[in-house]
Amino acid sequence: MFEQPIPTLRRDGEVVHVLDQTLLPFRTETVALRTLAEAAHAIRSMQVRGAPLIGATAAFGVALALADEGADDATLAHALATLGATRPTAVNLHWALERMRLALQPLQPAARVRAAWAEAEAIRADDTATCDAIGRHGVRLIREIAARRPGPVRLMTHCNAGWLATCGAGTALAPVYAAQAEGIAVEVFVSETRPRNQGLLTAWELRAAGVPHILIADNAAGLLLMRHEVDLVITGADRIAANGDTANKVGTYLKALAARVAEVPFHIAAPHSTLDFASADGAAIPIEDRGADEVLHVRGEAADGATAELALAPAGTRAANPAFDLTPAALITGIVTERGIARPGELARLYPEQAR
Repeated sequence: MFEQPIPTLRRDGEVVHVLDQTLLPFRTETVALRTLAEAAHAIRSMQVRGAPLIGATAAFGVALALADEGADDATLAHALATLGATRPTAVNLHWALERMRLALQPLQPAARVRAAWAEAEAIRADDTATCDAIGRHGVRLIREIAARRPGPVRLMTHCNAGWLATCGAGTALAPVYAAQAEGIAVEVFVSETRPRNQGLLTAWELRAAGVPHILIADNAAGLLLMRHEVDLVITGADRIAANGDTANKVGTYLKALAARVAEVPFHIAAPHSTLDFASADGAAIPIEDRGADEVLHVRGEAADGATAELALAPAGTRAANPAFDLTPAALITGIVTERGIARPGELARLYPEQAR
């Protein structure tokens, strides 16, 4: 089982500590969450990010609310509504909150606090095991390529779907870590993923793990695919509709288009909590729009080691900032889950209980 070098989320009594990912890759610090408001802020401000980790944090946020404010029906409903409003696209958030509701609502208030902590811990353990299983299934894709030709298997990914985004090994990066454990040589092209630059977190992860990688500008991905310098593209997902249409970090769709033209396999790696059979297709998935400041400013490290935020455009410049895009199922070769790899339209075969 993969062990996170730094826990993304850990509990200490009635306090939850999360790795503050807004400070990465320059500073590694944790932040303590003691209240519902602090948990909601951590999700909304992207101190925690990655669909599975958002879901787990929301579950612990419910437990924090009941421990801090009381466990009556009104408090439970308020906690679920507050956390549910933090991020619209990642369905794992709503999956975790529904799981908490089903576990807690039938109980008497006196029993809810202990049950909330237990259910949140179960959600975290479920995610850890799920990530390991995704790695076991996904490494097969890498293994097959390695068997066909010499040299490292060259992967491309987008955003961050490694251990920083989950409670375990990650989703899209779990097969990479599994390949490394098997001694399969890999090299990963990591796109920067503007405007939040989550690709820098992937590079940070891979560097710490000793996995060879190359950071590229987002706009370089198409050229590398066209030149056949990439063997396989794997990304994570924030929501997958019943037909396989997938919402992921903005820029994923462009990679899928380029991969299709270059005839490079394009896979999604995601857990059961990312599947949304209630959404027939991508048109039903809400796309989060974030503030223009994320596009108009960039955060970095100066020569003296201090971090600073710099303006990229003159004051008053208009900017649009859709946080996600939609990749049609027709562009996706397969979806790697903890139950195996399926074609986009065949997810119901792996998850009949969710598809009902």
